[in-house]
Amino acid sequence: MILTVEHVTRYGYDRPVRGLVQSHRMTPASHEGQRVIDWEVGVSDGLAGGSFRDGAGDRVTSWSVIGPVSQVEVTVRGRVETKDTGGILRGHRELVSPHCYLQATALTHPDDALLALAEEARALPEVLDAAHLLCERVAKAILWTPGVTQSQTTAAEAMSQAQGVCQDHAHAIIAAARAAGMPARYVSGYMLAEERQDAAHAWAEIHVPNLGWVGFDAANGCCPDDRYIRIASGLDAQDAAPIRGWARGDGQERLEVAVAVQTVEQ
Repeated sequence: MILTVEHVTRYGYDRPVRGLVQSHRMTPASHEGQRVIDWEVGVSDGLAGGSFRDGAGDRVTSWSVIGPVSQVEVTVRGRVETKDTGGILRGHRELVSPHCYLQATALTHPDDALLALAEEARALPEVLDAAHLLCERVAKAILWTPGVTQSQTTAAEAMSQAQGVCQDHAHAIIAAARAAGMPARYVSGYMLAEERQDAAHAWAEIHVPNLGWVGFDAANGCCPDDRYIRIASGLDAQDAAPIRGWARGDGQERLEVAVAVQTVEQ
């Protein structure tokens, strides 16, 4: 199918800032599961800097805004033709070894509950079966509940309070998978939904021998299909963040996000 995306991120400051610098991972790559038809990222009053594809195959672009400025708007608009590959990432060019994704981070450090889940997965003879088990267990352990976790919430904290959102599901799967010896990473992207969303989507990928990277979305109880657009990946949500940067000034920042993903006739 063909999906259209409109994603607006608006930064506001109670006092004008002298300027800001941002690094974006907001441009999808074409592979077997998706073909980019057209895609545009813009920053109000922004100056585009260097752009490159990193070792994970993600497009990274720098932007700067010269102040004083009280509001900055980042807009993403594009069309992508998608295909269901059963969650398997094929044809995506990258140089990073899967073994690099065995390292834990502050957000994915496992506690006793996640270590126990990892032991359960390790007992299965097939890695793919173990990956599906982790997805199912995490979906049951963390009830989808918007607003109860924050960007700094760890996988262990989300498991302990048994509530969270897609970021927490992904972190929990990643933490348990790595503890079980399976390379795992965080993926940011978009998913077709009936209503306008206040955030992009996220899921986990686990590296399976003879298959490669396979996506697992515990929030929706499935592997990514043609409803999904894959944007970027990293060790955790912070590493794969669509926008990273800093502003020069001491004004308080407020953030508004709106995401709309729709399907159109081919």
